[in-house]
Amino acid sequence: MRMATGLSVLVLGAGGVGHAVVTGLETGIDRIDPFKDMKNRPPAGNGMNLLLVGTDGRDRISPEEKKKYRLGGAPCHCTDTIMLVHLSADRERASIVSLPRDSYAEVPGHTDRNTGVQHSAHPVKLNAAYAEGGPNLTVRTVEHMTGVKIDHYLEVDFTSFMKTVDTLGGVKICTTRPLKDSYTGLDLAPGTHELNGGQALQYVRSRHIDGAADLGRMQRQQKFLASLIEQATSSGVLLNPVKFRDAASTMLSSVRADKGFGTEQMLELGQAMRGFSPASSEFASVPMGNVSYPVSGIGSTVKWDETKSEKLFRALREDKPLAPARPEEPKAVKVDVAPRQIRVQVYNGTPKDGLGKTVDDALRATGFDTTRVPLNGEVRVNGELRGIEHTLITYDPRWDRSAKSLAAALPGAELREVRGQGATMRVTAGADFEKVRRVRTEEADSGEFDAVTGDQVACP
Repeated sequence: MRMATGLSVLVLGAGGVGHAVVTGLETGIDRIDPFKDMKNRPPAGNGMNLLLVGTDGRDRISPEEKKKYRLGGAPCHCTDTIMLVHLSADRERASIVSLPRDSYAEVPGHTDRNTGVQHSAHPVKLNAAYAEGGPNLTVRTVEHMTGVKIDHYLEVDFTSFMKTVDTLGGVKICTTRPLKDSYTGLDLAPGTHELNGGQALQYVRSRHIDGAADLGRMQRQQKFLASLIEQATSSGVLLNPVKFRDAASTMLSSVRADKGFGTEQMLELGQAMRGFSPASSEFASVPMGNVSYPVSGIGSTVKWDETKSEKLFRALREDKPLAPARPEEPKAVKVDVAPRQIRVQVYNGTPKDGLGKTVDDALRATGFDTTRVPLNGEVRVNGELRGIEHTLITYDPRWDRSAKSLAAALPGAELREVRGQGATMRVTAGADFEKVRRVRTEEADSGEFDAVTGDQVACP
């Protein structure tokens, strides 16, 4: 995640500044050779593949920041986040696949970089490959697991992530429900928030918000990256040489990259991706078969679904998009409860014939579970039976989240509690009814590979 942040600034901005500026930035990168002595590698495909690694570098965080952002404890010297990024041959699409750090992996034979002991091939959690053999073993392991040849390797730590976000002026994050994690200190109310570097680090590290654990964390990392791309492309920082230099030099101060990723490669990518936007990116996670696969001496690991994951990585090798093509449609309002989970009974609260059916049909077309049998509403005003002016939603307070989601689809509707009404929402259409607005939850249509484009997950 943190490396993807740096990559975004790097490749999106390089085309907007000069060769001299990029050359100056490139000299500050710590160079490594993750491909040394590698043999029997997968064949090259179309496009470019980058392995982006975020390391647990909390040893470089100040004591004050460690306390404020809950970064106590010793660093594990392992990979905290791993992403495989495929840049299409035409440079019009970036496919970003998250690889769970607890993935069951089998590392090839190697020499332990800490002890010098020669190890034969053996099972580990994926993030342990870095601890045992550094970038070289990490690349070898990922190539073995995915069949995708890695062209470039980039690595960054906590410090670089925080400073890069601050240099960009923060990043906007939206949530329809509270996000709270006592381990990281994350505490966000529903709504839109501008996160600084430390808060952003809490957001992408949190994995104790709900039962989704690492899967939920990866989804939040993807949302964050989409929002970061939006911020970087809309703020003007990438087209301003001074601002770009400040942001990129901050990020690159703690980056490690392979020797082949130099000035010319940065400029080539930057020029090709000048028109990049959140919609140009797509995000997916490796399909999982068993999220709690026990391994003796290692513990619980994440076992990939072999058939589905092979299909996903084949799509990357063949330079095919992962997210489904979407027809042009108006942007939907994000809600907390999916429309399909909300049962609705529609009433016509006006003398207008057919209004109940119109509202019922529109709600059903938006995804709500309507009864399909609209009724005539009986609304009394000052004791007299008459039509109502404003559309009314009555609901049992035990289902208040569903009621708010329904109200988002009916702008201007009045919400009224009725204790004991039960799970079914009641909508009485008033004379002011105009249309039903499209709504959806944060989980968008993800197609075969559970992939979504950046504009689907970033803030509207």
